[in-house]
Parts: sequence; structure tokens; C-alpha cells
Amino acid sequence: MASNDSDPTHAPVPSALKILVAGGFGAGKTTMVGSVSEIAPLSTEEVMTEASYGVDDLSGVEAKSTTTVALDFGRITINDQLVLYLFGTPGQERFWFMWEELSEGALGAVVIADTRRLETCFAAVDFFERRGVPFVVAVNCFEGAHRYEPDEVRDALSLDPAIPVVLCDARERASAKEVLLTLVNRVAERMAA
Repeated sequence: MASNDSDPTHAPVPSALKILVAGGFGAGKTTMVGSVSEIAPLSTEEVMTEASYGVDDLSGVEAKSTTTVALDFGRITINDQLVLYLFGTPGQERFWFMWEELSEGALGAVVIADTRRLETCFAAVDFFERRGVPFVVAVNCFEGAHRYEPDEVRDALSLDPAIPVVLCDARERASAKEVLLTLVNRVAERMAA
């Protein structure tokens, strides 16, 4: 006779966490969701048109030719008991109104920071601080950009010492997964408190 452990009707149902990936325009949100997702990510990337010139700040990302106009969506299974649903937010100020809807039900967030244009992540940091949503700051280490230590970035953003700041490469799955695991630990600590 088989034990209940082998009966699929009694298999544990994994917990699902909704996680937002936010940050400034061109910081690497779509890249992170795509690199870590175990499914083909849903992306609403569109070619930038002349209409965005003068509206969107392209400083530092002049070569960028596409932009997220709604959201990115991906999924990653951390273990048998935990699945993360990732929702990447658009970075341009004209799309920030969507953050409110996308954040509904989110248990945590990753704020991606680009140290070449650190000010572009201020709005996301402020958004999650005001709502009390646990978040981590992931410094996307772009090639050719000066490398700052996490404490330097924390100071520049005036972050509470309890908020993790981690260095990452949004293009690399293992690096993006480490960021998410840091966030999961932060969420678990907040829930246990």
C-alpha cells in the first residue's frame, strides 16, 4: 500500500508570491524577468517612437530602442513549496499610474538600480517605502559603469540599514535568482515579526 506522501492528491500545494520588479527606465527590469523566468515571459516591449522623444528621459540610455508599455510577467519555482510570479513594471514616469494596480496583492518587490542614473530608481524606492512593501535594491552592474559597494548605494538612496542592497547582473539567471532569494528571505523575516 502506498503512503499518502506518494499520492499526488495529497502533494503539498506550493505557496505563490506575487513580486514586483520595478525601477527606472532602462535599468534592466525586462531583462531580469526574462533571464530568471522558467516560462517564456510575457513582455509588452514596444519599439520606441518619435512620440517618446521629449517625453521620456533617454539620458544614459540613448541607444535603447524598445520600452515596456504595460508589464512583464514571468514565473520561477524556488522549491516544491514556493513559486514566485514576477510582474515587471514600466519605468517611464508617464506609466507610473500602473504601479498602483500592479502592486495589488504583491508581497515584495525588487527595485533595480542603475548607478549611472541612480535618480531613476528614487520613485520606486519611495513607492514601496510609503506602502510598507518589503523590498530589496538590486544594483544592476552594467559593463563600463563604475562599481559602487552596496553600502555606498544604500547611503546614496538614504535607505534603512535593514533593506538589503545586492549587486547583480540582470542578464544572468543565477544572479537574478540570488536577488529573488534575498527578497524571499526579507519577506519571510517581515512576516515572522
